[in-house]
Amino acid sequence: MQGFDPQYRDYPDYLRQLAQQVWSRRGLGGEQALDRLWHPHVILRRPGGIGFGPEALRAEVFELVSALPDLEVVTEDVLWTGTPRRGLLGAQRLLCSASHGGEGVFGAPSGTRLRFRMLAELHAKDNRVADLWAVRDTGAILRQIGLSVRDWARWRLTGRDPDSQPFRPQVDAQGPYTGQGDDSRWGEAHAALLEEMMDGGFSVAPARYDASARLCLPGGEMSRGAEGGERFWLGLRAAFPSARFTIHHRAGAEAPRCPPRTALRWSLNGRHDGWGRFGPPTGAEVHVMGLSQAEFGPEGLRREWSLYDEAAVWMQIHIGTGAVPAQATSKPAAARLG
Repeated sequence: MQGFDPQYRDYPDYLRQLAQQVWSRRGLGGEQALDRLWHPHVILRRPGGIGFGPEALRAEVFELVSALPDLEVVTEDVLWTGTPRRGLLGAQRLLCSASHGGEGVFGAPSGTRLRFRMLAELHAKDNRVADLWAVRDTGAILRQIGLSVRDWARWRLTGRDPDSQPFRPQVDAQGPYTGQGDDSRWGEAHAALLEEMMDGGFSVAPARYDASARLCLPGGEMSRGAEGGERFWLGLRAAFPSARFTIHHRAGAEAPRCPPRTALRWSLNGRHDGWGRFGPPTGAEVHVMGLSQAEFGPEGLRREWSLYDEAAVWMQIHIGTGAVPAQATSKPAAARLG
């Protein structure tokens, strides 16, 4: 790949090695490691907030691994688009496993063994990542430990920076990647499916989902078939019926020995003015950052991975309703479920 170290076979290999270095080998200790793979002005967008520069990445990694010291991350898939000369955009799906063995952001160590996913899109050129969008399944982590997502999100607001947390369009910054994806017919089909359902056309699900489709959803939820897809997307739309659903990036790929695959980056922006996955309507302004990946077969969509951060949504609901703690009065363990 032009501009990239010769040790990388292709862009998926680059992202796999990058994930191993960052999460499993904690390769953030020296400035040389940071400078080699991360642009000095890299923009990191996560539902919890936006950060700038390699130091923001270092802080996020250290926060997570202090609570999950044996964290191991495996790349399940990478779907990519672009050219090395203009820059590459890769959609990466990560499966994470760890024990809650350290004091930190999830409270006192419980010893619970965890499994959760992260989805990310990374733009790189000349061997360095300059733009990143990532969603971690915080809801899955909290539920496995036994913490209330809603209460943990309120605690998490303690000491927040209102100019950067949580993430929303008003705090975003334009990075070097301005593309909207490729012209893959599979990416277009996946985008059309979500747009139709989020526009109220949930009757299309039985015709577009394989009856045995396997769905991996926020909170570690597993579901199947058109009924599972309809229930998930309807529950999200019902909570924000007047919000604007936007697909920001779409990509698709066909490769030998692989089913057609797709990756979408999307958002839902508006008021919490309906009953749904977040309880009674509060009128709070909410921005939902979402990432989805899918595989298609002869009977339609047969595997789906969709994530948004439930905790970041609850943070915005708490802000909108004034339920923001004035100071740290308790640790996350206070939110433990009975």
